[in-house]
Amino acid sequence: MQKPHILLIYTGGTIGSFRDAETGALKPLPFNNIRGFIPEIEQLELELSSLSLNTPLDSSDMSPEVWVELAQIIEDNYQTYHGFVILHGTDTMAYTASALSFMLRGLQKPVIFTGSQLPINIIRTDGRENLVTALEIAALQEEGEPAVKEVCIYFEYKLYRGNRSVKVSSEHFNAFDSPNFPPLAEAGVHIDLNRKYLRKNSGKAFMVSKNLCTDIAVLKLFPGISAAVTEALLKTAGLRALIIETYGTGNASGNPEFLKVLKEAGQRGILIVNITQCISGGVEQSLYATGRGLEKAGVIGGADMTTEAAVTKLMYLMGRFDDMEEVKRRFTENLRGELSR
Repeated sequence: MQKPHILLIYTGGTIGSFRDAETGALKPLPFNNIRGFIPEIEQLELELSSLSLNTPLDSSDMSPEVWVELAQIIEDNYQTYHGFVILHGTDTMAYTASALSFMLRGLQKPVIFTGSQLPINIIRTDGRENLVTALEIAALQEEGEPAVKEVCIYFEYKLYRGNRSVKVSSEHFNAFDSPNFPPLAEAGVHIDLNRKYLRKNSGKAFMVSKNLCTDIAVLKLFPGISAAVTEALLKTAGLRALIIETYGTGNASGNPEFLKVLKEAGQRGILIVNITQCISGGVEQSLYATGRGLEKAGVIGGADMTTEAAVTKLMYLMGRFDDMEEVKRRFTENLRGELSR
């Protein structure tokens, strides 16, 4: 049987960083150094090829332009490889994984993101296990097909759906969680797939969407936020959509001036989406009177989507459709498993 052929893509991040002797700051290593720190890779039952971005990035410098570059790499190599593993910094990994989940339509192969909290050349690094197991998962086959057929994040023994994931710790090795959706797999003595929750073959042809619209803002509500601040943000030139991070199940101030600002923005064609600030749970705008006030102002609920998924889903949809009513309709649909309801 042919060994699965996996493409390892290096973008930068902590896993490939070293500490600068003069400044003490972490900087990305050249990619060819990383494989030298993990000889275990050679023992895996797979063929491995690798490539690197021309300029490795700290993930805080990640951008939609790089997402397009990654999507292009996968499109160019889709027929050659059984799966893809992307090394990425943790800070924006959930954004990149969410973005690619929408950009890669009809995906029937694994795209697994991983990284680490400590550089690969540190003795206590978590990077070795994360990378080795991510490669193993990408190579898993069942009945001649990839066992995983979606964009995921693998970190600290768990595989999560990419567009369900959030970074929850800058200190601990279990840096990610998927608060509203179970892990897709857990790695112990064996890699146990949670097949019930894995995405199935959609039957759709693989296509890549590379046009992203970034005319989006995110506003986190807090007690005392003024209508004037909200209005100033909504009058930003070229703004097409605003995500407001609300309290609890989607509640916000019932201040008439605040609601008026939202309603007037909606009348100008700006799409306003309601996402909860809570780490788990979702938006139910009709549950409380304060949520209903948003509903009457034309705000749409984002259910249990993460902020990362909401941002990247809007970028993807607004890149595909000029009609904001079409964007609004499709935003409420479950496109890639990012919604529970």
